[in-house]
Amino acid sequence: MNLKTLLWIASLTLVLSGLATAGGKHDHDHKPLHGGVVVESGDIDFELVAKPELITLHLRDHGKPLSTQGGSVKLTMLAGSAKSELALQAAGDNRFEAKGSFKLEPGTRVVAIVTLPGRKPASVRFALK
Repeated sequence: MNLKTLLWIASLTLVLSGLATAGGKHDHDHKPLHGGVVVESGDIDFELVAKPELITLHLRDHGKPLSTQGGSVKLTMLAGSAKSELALQAAGDNRFEAKGSFKLEPGTRVVAIVTLPGRKPASVRFALK
């Protein structure tokens, strides 16, 4: 074989292996671990747990807890025509939280802007059940 043929075969192999990987399964599932609603964005699972007295956002990267140290979260909650905003604070290894009294109902839409050190801010959308 000549060099041109070898390069063509190597290129084809790389392309085909990339296609196989892109269509393959993730090495983790996206099930809620804390009873909340899970949304995946950029290989990170965000699990929002909304209770009338406590709102938490848990983060996992490929199924493993993701540190929230030095990060911030801003939530915008839309329930019918009512809109409220809330800042969550880092509270442990892989979660943010806010304590208070929150009016939550099924169908409430929540937009979280999550900022973590060394990463682009993520905008994650949830719908409460």
